[in-house]
Amino acid sequence: MTAAVHQAGGRIFLQLWHVGRISHPSLQPGGILPVAPSAIAAKGDAITFTGLQPFPTPRALEAAEIADVVRQFGEGARQALAAGFDGVELHGANGYLIDQFLRDGTNQRGEPLWRQHREPHALPRGGDRRGRRGVGAERVGLRISPRGEFNDMRDSDPAALFGRVATIAGHKGLAYLHVVEPVGTEDPLAPRLRAAFGGPLMLNGGFDGATAEAALAAGEGDLVSFGAPFLANPDLPVRLRTGAPLNTPDRDTFYGGAAKGYTDYPALGTAAA
Repeated sequence: MTAAVHQAGGRIFLQLWHVGRISHPSLQPGGILPVAPSAIAAKGDAITFTGLQPFPTPRALEAAEIADVVRQFGEGARQALAAGFDGVELHGANGYLIDQFLRDGTNQRGEPLWRQHREPHALPRGGDRRGRRGVGAERVGLRISPRGEFNDMRDSDPAALFGRVATIAGHKGLAYLHVVEPVGTEDPLAPRLRAAFGGPLMLNGGFDGATAEAALAAGEGDLVSFGAPFLANPDLPVRLRTGAPLNTPDRDTFYGGAAKGYTDYPALGTAAA
């Protein structure tokens, strides 16, 4: 797959995530509890093999266990590069484990790491390699969702928190910062995060061709990513370049476990399956 992307002149990064508390014992080896920064259950339901089930109260990771999770991210990054990926993106958004550690609505272990270190140079040198051991910083991106409430997330001061995250990420020389913020958000954080980061900032959040071009023209970011529109439009780049209409994603089929809603959308000039 990576070779095919490179043969077409593209670049491809692999997104690495750990869902933390957004899991269920039935999905864990031996039926053990999911882990999180603190033993705080998320509101909502987990998608399991037997249907929706309420999220359980997770087990708080012991301090000594965190290093092993970091090691797992590092090993995932090394495996990705061995498979031909150009880099990795650490998923620190949407209420998954990294996001859970960042925000005080889910991390009640004491003052979170990112709040303790108010200046980038104050980050302990041991933290320098977190998530990127064996992989240069120029091959690592970070995805964040500063105002996202998905998976029952919240923070008391997201602007200050994620401004600090962006500053430290820039100090570490990461390849890019990927910010999830819905298009049309009043007083968006993305431009401030772009300035704090000082490197390429990728926008995401329900964009189409016109709104993406407008955001770039306004200096809110340097590039725009598309998620659900790519599911529904196998030829999305062509449609964006030509202004062709887009197929509408059928969200009822998301995470359905079958081909419907993933590989059956028509390309331009073809009839629907």
